[in-house]
Amino acid sequence: MSAPRVLVIYKRTTYQRYRGGKSQRIQALLDQGHRSVESLLEAHEAHLATLERTKEVLKQLGADARFRHGYSPEPDDAWDLVVTLGGDGTLLWASHLVGAETPMLAINSAPKTSVGYFCAGDSAQVPELIEAALAGDMRQTKLNRMQVSVDGDVVHTRVLNDVLFCHECPAATTRYLLRRGDIEESQMSSGIWAGPAAGSTAAVRSAGGRVLPIGSQRIQYVVREPYHRGETRLQLQKGVLGADEELSFVSLIREGRLYFDGENRVQSVDIGSEIVFARSPESLFLLGLRGTRRPPSSEDEQPATA
Repeated sequence: MSAPRVLVIYKRTTYQRYRGGKSQRIQALLDQGHRSVESLLEAHEAHLATLERTKEVLKQLGADARFRHGYSPEPDDAWDLVVTLGGDGTLLWASHLVGAETPMLAINSAPKTSVGYFCAGDSAQVPELIEAALAGDMRQTKLNRMQVSVDGDVVHTRVLNDVLFCHECPAATTRYLLRRGDIEESQMSSGIWAGPAAGSTAAVRSAGGRVLPIGSQRIQYVVREPYHRGETRLQLQKGVLGADEELSFVSLIREGRLYFDGENRVQSVDIGSEIVFARSPESLFLLGLRGTRRPPSSEDEQPATA
């Protein structure tokens, strides 16, 4: 029996980025132990300890493991398991590199400072988590993702958390024509959030959306800080799409931006470009998700209006 192939993607800590940078101010704050950066060293040391523990465990289990904080393109079926060491941000970044056939396991490497909703456990549980994942003894959750098209071209099929469309300057107005079904509406706001169920506890919820069951196939959208003309209420201020429904809009600004699962993946959007959000054909299989959100019911899967 061949050794299981495991890819471990780990984050570069904030401490490492700051220490390796050119900012004298950051260096001085770190040297002083200033309260603005006091947690960085502790989180850095916790993360490194988790990384070393993971290396030891995979060696003991006889796995063919590769460790990277970057990523070189490989076939989607090249790995039996992808493990992320970090928090939700690391999992989200890495999830764009993983297709529907490869299971992922997220481990929170510094739980005191890192958010780990998608994580199966933390540094103290590394041996049992990895052993259970390789043995196939861990609960597997199918998470639906979102697809994004720009002017008819699919630019992303692996959005797990959310996408933000907005002006490149956060203080500027975002203008667009939003369309859902037969309704088209000219809007001005600070942008549009949209995402699948997995991301509905994050920015979409903070902007006024609702939490969807974790297994839901639906996409949710919320307009951020909409401008209301007089007493007229927007028809498309927020809503939950049916499983096979699309949401589209046309940019009315030249400086539009699409942010995919955070700030690291960005695409410019020009005036006249049409963007379409829809359910992706590529799901993500996540191991050991500990969330308490209930499974979808038949009521949840009925089309909903704004």
